[in-house]
Amino acid sequence: MDVQLEALGHVAGGGEENSPDSMSSFARNVSAMLERTEYRRCDKGEDLEDIYRLRYKSYRLNDMVPENPEHIVHDELDEAENCSKFGVYIDGILVSTVRIHHACRATPQSPSTTVYGDILRPMLAAGAHFADPSRFAADPDWSKVYPQIPYLTLRLAGMACFYFDAPYCLSTIRPEHAGFYRRIYSSEQIGELRDYPGLNYKVVLYRANVAAIRERSFSRFPFFRSTSLEQRMLFETPGAGELAPLTILPTAKYFREAA
Repeated sequence: MDVQLEALGHVAGGGEENSPDSMSSFARNVSAMLERTEYRRCDKGEDLEDIYRLRYKSYRLNDMVPENPEHIVHDELDEAENCSKFGVYIDGILVSTVRIHHACRATPQSPSTTVYGDILRPMLAAGAHFADPSRFAADPDWSKVYPQIPYLTLRLAGMACFYFDAPYCLSTIRPEHAGFYRRIYSSEQIGELRDYPGLNYKVVLYRANVAAIRERSFSRFPFFRSTSLEQRMLFETPGAGELAPLTILPTAKYFREAA
C-alpha cells in the first residue's frame, strides 16, 4: 500500500527513466546514496517506536490518517507473524520505513488481503503467494534533501520477492499513483477502488509479475540487485536463541564491482 509517493513521483518524473544517458546518471546517484544507507529490521524497542512515529509524521502532513494523541500509526497487521518492519537510515538517521508481508496459504494476513480478500484469498488457497509491501513513509524533511529515498526503500520489496520466491508483488495504492507502478514495475490493476481501514482515501489493487520484469528492472535500476546473504539477513527468522542482525548494509555494489 502506498501512502506517500510525492517524493517518489519527483524522482521518477521528468522522463529521466526514458533516456539511457540520463538514466545512467540517475542510477549512479541512487547507487551512491546506497553506499550511505543501512536497513534495520525493527521488531521491538525504540527503533520500532520511531518508525510508528515517522508514519504518523508523514501521513498527517498529507492528511492521510486522522489525528491521534499518541502520534503513532500502528495496526494489528504489524503484529502478524508474516510481517517484517524496516527502518531505512542514511548516515545513521532514520529517513523512511516500510513493512512487508509474505502472504501465502499458511499466513494469508496482509493489507491487500484485508481489503481484497474476495480476489486474493482464492488465489492463496490455490497455492499462490505474494509479497505485499505497505506503510511506506518518508520523513518529509529528509525527502527534500534526498529524493532517492523512495527507491532505497522500495528496494526492500524486490528483495522480499526474491527471498520468498514470490512470483507477484502487490501494491494497494492511491489511483493517482498508479502511473508510476505501471511505468516502473509494469503492474496491472486487478482490484477496483475501495476503502482501506484507517486511511482518508480510497485505494486500488495492482500486481507486478516479478519474473517478467526482473532483468528489465536490473538493467534500468542496477541498485535493485542484492545478494542472497543480504536477503537472508533481512527476512530470515532467527532460530531459537539467535539474535537478528542489528543492521544490514546493501550489497548492490558487489555486482558493480564484479562487472
